[in-house]
Amino acid sequence: MPSNKDDGGWKKFLWNSETGEVMGRTGGSWFKIFLFYVIFYGCLAGIFIGTIQAMLLTLSDYKPTWQDRVAPPGLSHTPRSDKSEVSFNLNDIETYLPYTKALKDFLAKYDDEAQSNLMKYEDCGEEPTSYKNRGDLESDMGVRKACTFSRRVLGPCSGLNDPDFGFKDGKPCLIVKLNRIVNYRPKPPSSNTSIPEEAQYKVQPNVIPIHCTNKREEDAGKIGEISYHGIGGGFPLQYYPYYGKMLHPQYLQPLVAVQFMNLTRNMELRIECKVYGENIAYSDKDRYQGRFDIKILVSGS
Repeated sequence: MPSNKDDGGWKKFLWNSETGEVMGRTGGSWFKIFLFYVIFYGCLAGIFIGTIQAMLLTLSDYKPTWQDRVAPPGLSHTPRSDKSEVSFNLNDIETYLPYTKALKDFLAKYDDEAQSNLMKYEDCGEEPTSYKNRGDLESDMGVRKACTFSRRVLGPCSGLNDPDFGFKDGKPCLIVKLNRIVNYRPKPPSSNTSIPEEAQYKVQPNVIPIHCTNKREEDAGKIGEISYHGIGGGFPLQYYPYYGKMLHPQYLQPLVAVQFMNLTRNMELRIECKVYGENIAYSDKDRYQGRFDIKILVSGS
């Protein structure tokens, strides 16, 4: 019958008892095919693993192999929000409580007690000095000590005497830092001509100066006095270079506290802060490269 013939056909294809074939091939033929693909895919896997291993041999555990396209460091601040706005009411503590909490949490690692281990930290002084050389990245010196940075040098913005960081009095503080780049040595301006006239007095040896001013022309004269607190009023060079997380796990970035002493009330002000140096540049595509701008609104009387 036709159905039996058809059944016999596919059954014979699966197993032919007369020739000993399985799915049209003998056991020896199937073994050769299996062996071929084992060798083929084994070679592919070997080439892939060998390529990865060869690439890993060119990489260092401590130093980025390619840094030619690394941008100058970003400038960031605390507190910060998604929209780069700081808005609060003097008469409502709940409006500025998130800002003061962010500042307290950020500065906790800068407590003197957290830097008391002399095996991990060393005192690099509270006066600006030149770069602190701790050997090459590839040397066998192991983990490097970090310079201590006491929050006391941030003065009224340290949070030690004023837990409200000036917000209660309408004189808010921002804590500013340069982002980390392994083996980067920022260079101070070589002359006054590279920075605005109003910031030229800040140029001094061994310090990367920072200056804040109004971003919009209509805000001129409404920002008021700005105070800068930190070592040399900027970023001192003895905290550079940074050796990376493996060699410099306790590293603390130097900080600058910027306090706005007399902001015009009930008006949104846009402020821009910049750092200046020979190897610090700015980009229209990155609003935090070497600078940042922030909107501040102080409400209430």
